[in-house]
Amino acid sequence: MSASTARARASRATTTAQLFHALSDETRLAVLDMLREGERCVCDLQGALDAAQSRLSFHLKVLRDAGLVTDRKQGRWSYYALKTERVAEAEAYLTELQEARVSSPTLVSISRAASASATKRPGARATARPSSDDACCS
Repeated sequence: MSASTARARASRATTTAQLFHALSDETRLAVLDMLREGERCVCDLQGALDAAQSRLSFHLKVLRDAGLVTDRKQGRWSYYALKTERVAEAEAYLTELQEARVSSPTLVSISRAASASATKRPGARATARPSSDDACCS
């Protein structure tokens, strides 16, 4: 692998991690859900979420830094909108992982074991591990 390819992968990993970090909080997900309906004033977001201004500002900054929302000023108010192309990037990444799972014998066996375990005990979390034949570091 060339140095430029390695740098590109590392850069993609960083931006993808930032994206999923932004998606890992209930408040931020609630903001994104509200923005699906269109641009919203920060005062509307604050009222709907019953959030303190400082707390909401923090969450909006995380979303902005991850590229999930844009903001614009109009007078003394800020308006936020969803950046659907960034959401599409998250979807594309998850699709790539799904396609990799289908082509990887180790992941397929883990998935099958997890499905079998979940079927036997409804509601229980699957904790399947690869068999010794599938393990890469045994």
